[in-house]
Amino acid sequence: MKTILFVEDETTLQKSLSVALKESYNVFSALDGETGLTLAREQKPDLILLDLILPKRDGFSVLEELKKDDLTKNIPVIILTNLENNLEIEKALNLGATTYLVKSQYSLGDIKNKVTKMLE
Repeated sequence: MKTILFVEDETTLQKSLSVALKESYNVFSALDGETGLTLAREQKPDLILLDLILPKRDGFSVLEELKKDDLTKNIPVIILTNLENNLEIEKALNLGATTYLVKSQYSLGDIKNKVTKMLE
């Protein structure tokens, strides 16, 4: 079974999306960027869902570290955030994010479909 690391500090979203994804995937979670980075290196998931606004370490710096590290650089990263600014979108994609999703524009079902497509 494929694994997904979900780095998100909003516990409601963390729980509801994890429940939706656990039907098809192994999901483990981190509530801050520092823990997310550690888990990514230890678990080497098949996919990472990453928020940008996080405690301890923001998503941009987590993404940058992931893409520099030989252990994690090939893991696809979907940014899932509330930031809609084009500069932030461009920065995340330039740092190596595979996809950029604005939370308010997608339902849990939409997000699950995107994850499934990416892991096929």
